Amino acid sequence: MRNGLIQDAQNLFDRMPQKNVVTWNTMIRGYFLNGYSSKAISMFREMPERDIFTYNIVISGLMHGRDVQGASEVFEGMVCRDVVTWNAMIGGYFMNEMLDKGLKVFEEMPVKDVISWNLVVEGLTKCGKLDLAEEYFKRMSYRDVASWTVMISGLSKAGRMSDACKYFEEMPVKDVRAWNAMLEGYIGVECVDLAQNLFHEMPEKDFDSWKLLINGLVTCGRFIDALGYFMEMPSKCCKTLNSILLGMIRNGLVKEAHAFLEKQPYRNVFSWTDVIVGYFGINEVRSATKIFESMSIRDVTVWNVMICGIGETDYGEEGFKFFIRMKESGFHPDEATFTSILTICSNLPSLDLGCQTHAQVVKSGLNHFTAVSNALVTMYERCGSMHSALLEFFSVPSCRDVISWNSIICGFAHHGNAKKALEMFERMRLTDVKPNHITFVGVLSACSHAGLVDKGKYYFDYMKSKCSLEPTTEHYTCIVDLLGRSGGIDEAMSFLNEMRADGIKVPASVWGALLGACRIHNNIELGVIAAERVLEIEPYNSGIYLILAEMYLSCGRRDDAEIIRARMEERGVRKQQGRSWVEVNSG
Repeated sequence: MRNGLIQDAQNLFDRMPQKNVVTWNTMIRGYFLNGYSSKAISMFREMPERDIFTYNIVISGLMHGRDVQGASEVFEGMVCRDVVTWNAMIGGYFMNEMLDKGLKVFEEMPVKDVISWNLVVEGLTKCGKLDLAEEYFKRMSYRDVASWTVMISGLSKAGRMSDACKYFEEMPVKDVRAWNAMLEGYIGVECVDLAQNLFHEMPEKDFDSWKLLINGLVTCGRFIDALGYFMEMPSKCCKTLNSILLGMIRNGLVKEAHAFLEKQPYRNVFSWTDVIVGYFGINEVRSATKIFESMSIRDVTVWNVMICGIGETDYGEEGFKFFIRMKESGFHPDEATFTSILTICSNLPSLDLGCQTHAQVVKSGLNHFTAVSNALVTMYERCGSMHSALLEFFSVPSCRDVISWNSIICGFAHHGNAKKALEMFERMRLTDVKPNHITFVGVLSACSHAGLVDKGKYYFDYMKSKCSLEPTTEHYTCIVDLLGRSGGIDEAMSFLNEMRADGIKVPASVWGALLGACRIHNNIELGVIAAERVLEIEPYNSGIYLILAEMYLSCGRRDDAEIIRARMEERGVRKQQGRSWVEVNSG
């Protein structure tokens, strides 16, 4: 039973020629231990005879399984109870956050032992009732080490370090758990220097003592100190090392973490995976790949990290090659693998590869995962097949989240089908899923492309007033683009002035939207102002120079166009070269 071999235990039990109450108790406790409460209760009812231990096992098991009513019924049906029985009820009530009932049972107890008191004090501290816990603690006629430790731990976790110190100083005999409770408290309130001093005062330290201090140092960014303590640690483990490395990597010290790891025997696949993630984070794809190729042991996670990391670069097809290698190496892709591969297909974009991947997803039975379904919708939308995107969207209605709705709304908006985008948004409003910022980017973009000025203004106000979402750069850009495209350039400019009056810094994208509108409606004067504002923020944006030069040429102002081109030459701005991804022989 302790090893989870339930059927083997049952078979052995069934073969026993004679069974006593201890045998039955062992089976009942085993079923509770393995989460089979109904089977445990069934055996309890079948027992030819029971003892006090039987009842205590059942009450404790039911309380752990959150069947408070069942435990209460067993308790009430007992003819004889011992202190363990009462303690099981007290502990169970507190475990299920029923403080009043727990305290009532405690007060009704005919005889209380130190465990009874400790259960009450610990239960109250865990529920945040520290003042009441102190009252019960002071009422205790006898306290053991656990009593003091429970009180100190509760106060420390609540940040009441001065009170915790007072009890710690009064404690007659301190064990390592009490010292660790103080250590954890100091680290929790970010007094790492005090934690260090306390650590050095400790007469004995266990694994938790070292781990607490090292993790505290990592949290406050003192990685060198953390590494120093790790090297002194008597019993080192990969998990502690990985927590230090992860802290360093998250703070940009990827190369330092890598250099330290190379010298350590305490490393595993997770250690190397963290470093690979770190290198992708600083865009050093070659270093990440080099580590991966040197790894003697790999798991699905590290393959996924490589596929995802490379997929986010400009060389997404290399990620697909890793996917093929992964399968050839005998690893089974999971939902994270397919989500990354479908994202690569979206970015390439390759409908043929996307369809092949979809077939593999269905074969693997992973198409019902929300993340995978969302990736499929996005892939079909970006590859130009809105019909397939819509089919996938409607195929798994039970697991739609805000990303699902955003994918389909933004997809229709991207393809210029404003009517369908807004229709999907109205359907979304009928569900329990709340729209977010990205939802309204799709909605406002759809209104902009279709010239639905009134609807665009309505949804912009709806976003602010009804959804309590503050507009972002993308929303302002959509509104300016909407107003400008429909010919309301003056209104768009007024909108920009309102933004500035409200203290909102107008970003380049918003000025760019205004420039685009001026280009459509041939408003040179305002177009020049918008272009200059963009160039103040992005002086090397070649597209703006070219648009401005084109606008001048369109109205016969050749000299002004030449001045713009001369500015480009002077600043060394070059037109960005275009790149295309093509499929040869449909593969």
